[in-house]
Amino acid sequence: MMIRRFKLLTALLFLISMSGSAWADDYTETIKIFKKAGASSGFFDNSYGYAIFPTIGKGGVGIGGAYGKGRVYSKGAYVGNTSMTQLTVGWQFGGQGYSQIIFFQDQRAFDEFTTGKFEFGAQATAVAITAGASASASTTGTSTSASGGKHDATTAGAYNKGMATFTVAKGGLMYEASIGGQKFRYTRKK
Repeated sequence: MMIRRFKLLTALLFLISMSGSAWADDYTETIKIFKKAGASSGFFDNSYGYAIFPTIGKGGVGIGGAYGKGRVYSKGAYVGNTSMTQLTVGWQFGGQGYSQIIFFQDQRAFDEFTTGKFEFGAQATAVAITAGASASASTTGTSTSASGGKHDATTAGAYNKGMATFTVAKGGLMYEASIGGQKFRYTRKK
């Protein structure tokens, strides 16, 4: 039974990652989407830096997972690459894709993220960029299901422990009541 779930999860993540290429995972385009979202555009002007993930694919059947690759910027300059992985346990079924950005309020927060291995606990929050309203939920992904999408996004948010996280749903459908955190790896640009 566990092997069957793992195979189904692997297939869901594969389908999400394949459909992500049809969304033209361009960093510039994703940054434009977040800037167009209203309040998050102020974060670009006032933050020390940010990490941007054009597409994170997520899927689950009992056990779930998510993965995405991104870039890290400091004072507007591209300084390195990052990847995000997530494992969730609990009631869940389906798959979805979303974009995510993490703003760093100051150098301390930036340095904490770029230590190489950074982790958001299951209690960490993200603001889902939605059409006309904002929502706060855990980084397990429930925040992404509330989003209105990349063409009609508006939001408001604030820093928590020096970081502010925003997400925009790209597609898919996922039902879940799960627990899990996000783990990030960082490598400096060569």
